[in-house]
Amino acid sequence: MKYLATLLMVSATLCTAPAWAQSASGAAAPAHNDAIVKMRQEVAAARKVYNQKVAEAKKIYDEAKAAAAKERDAAIAAAHAAAGQK
Repeated sequence: MKYLATLLMVSATLCTAPAWAQSASGAAAPAHNDAIVKMRQEVAAARKVYNQKVAEAKKIYDEAKAAAAKERDAAIAAAHAAAGQK
């Protein structure tokens, strides 16, 4: 029982420890004067926009591919029906 109580205390302490390291400003990144840091932030922002556009394009591609597959399946079913096959 003593082991269980100790385990619970340690677990509770470890779970709350990351909250201490967070700054009061929240998730907003501070502005840096360093040119390399600014460059990396701009690169990260550009990659994020690129990834969003690629995700949108993939969604459109997947929808078009599904529509084409549906048409193909209907044409195959019609060909089978015309030949008297199931």
